Amino acid sequence: MTTSIAGTTEAPVTRAGERGPGRWIDDFDPEDAAFWEKTGRGIARRNLMWSIVAEHLGFSVWLLWSIVAVHLNDAGFAFTDDQLFWLVAIPSLVGATLRLPYTFAVPRFGGRNWTVVSALLLVIPATGLAWAVSNPGTPFWAMLLVAATAGVGGGNFASSMANISYFFPEKEKGWALGLNAAGGNIGVAVVQAPIVVSALIVAGGGLHLARAGLMWIPLAVLAAVAAWRYMDNLTHAKADFASSAAAARRGHTWVMSFLYIGTFGSFIGYSAAFPLLIKTQFPDVAVTQFAFLGALVGSLSRPVGGRLSDRLGGARITAASFVVMGIGVLGGVWSLTLESFPVFLASFMLLFVATGVGNGSTYRMIPSIFHARAMDEGFTVEAVRTARREAAAAIGIISAIGAYGGFLVPRTYAWASAGYGSIVPALYAYFGLYAVMLAVTWTFYLRPAARLAKVGV
Repeated sequence: MTTSIAGTTEAPVTRAGERGPGRWIDDFDPEDAAFWEKTGRGIARRNLMWSIVAEHLGFSVWLLWSIVAVHLNDAGFAFTDDQLFWLVAIPSLVGATLRLPYTFAVPRFGGRNWTVVSALLLVIPATGLAWAVSNPGTPFWAMLLVAATAGVGGGNFASSMANISYFFPEKEKGWALGLNAAGGNIGVAVVQAPIVVSALIVAGGGLHLARAGLMWIPLAVLAAVAAWRYMDNLTHAKADFASSAAAARRGHTWVMSFLYIGTFGSFIGYSAAFPLLIKTQFPDVAVTQFAFLGALVGSLSRPVGGRLSDRLGGARITAASFVVMGIGVLGGVWSLTLESFPVFLASFMLLFVATGVGNGSTYRMIPSIFHARAMDEGFTVEAVRTARREAAAAIGIISAIGAYGGFLVPRTYAWASAGYGSIVPALYAYFGLYAVMLAVTWTFYLRPAARLAKVGV
């Protein structure tokens, strides 16, 4: 028997886990315990490792403008606060929009193949940034266009998560997806880290903003080469248009999309805006000494959310996250009333931890929801396989919708600052949103009468 992949005919693969031409694996079943222990786990972990590397670089490039924007006016530009918030928001808007086609790219081209392509695409925004910031006369529209290209880094997340979801058994998906996402999310902290900023942007008594783009070019090429050599494609990874259409018809896909705006959308939005927030609210504070902390703690807490969800259920952890996020934004309001940076920092660290945990728990809920549907349909082999495909497709939809929060958060801050002279109205708006999301989580996934509450989603 031969297998046709993307229009080519591959030689048969006779043993489970054996690679065919182009590093395609025809027979890979992580739910087969014997196969998993002998062969599957090693393959899955190797692909996870290199997926993390590529996704990490994607996040770094995606959030480059969050730290560059802080230094633009010091480098001779004359942008308003509203314009600066646009520069940190627009990559999230583009990245969110790209996530759906990036998800389709995995079944169309293969997870390994698309990782190579997506890594190489990072060269475009890195090169563009180096050019744009080298001349203080670069007009704002050109800066905005270049910043928009950084959105390709945000698309990486959806394809990476969809791909890795096929490699791990149901019982380990939460931890695996949490690690994959955390490795990517830490890219935000790295690009904002003092050592990176000091060495590459603020060095020798001057600003060298072009270096913030140039440094990622060789790393992106190396990630592409590593993915080409060490990752694999799975023939059964087929979250095709039919699966996506089916996933789009599931009400829970849209419920989870809404919840993911509150978790991941908050994380990426706060991460993008945090350096500018510190500079505008506490101008005497050294931005680069603190800006990276939020993204760091949010990233590190993400796999914790996945692990806790594996044990306690994703819905419970998600609900708890929204409660803590509400406390965090109220703490932020209090800190501005006190004009206390320590309280401000502590409140946002609590908020970032909660968003990270919530990111892990919401992503753990997605395959659980579709797994429960397979159980309702008799738990046949075909039902399980269909559920996996729909879950992977749903991940693309949910991650795309959720990422729009990364655009909305900075723009909401800009709206509040321009209209009220304070970000407090924005924080109150976030509190109200988290309260609604908590109610939605309880209604659909924790209420005793809810179908999915009974199976511990």
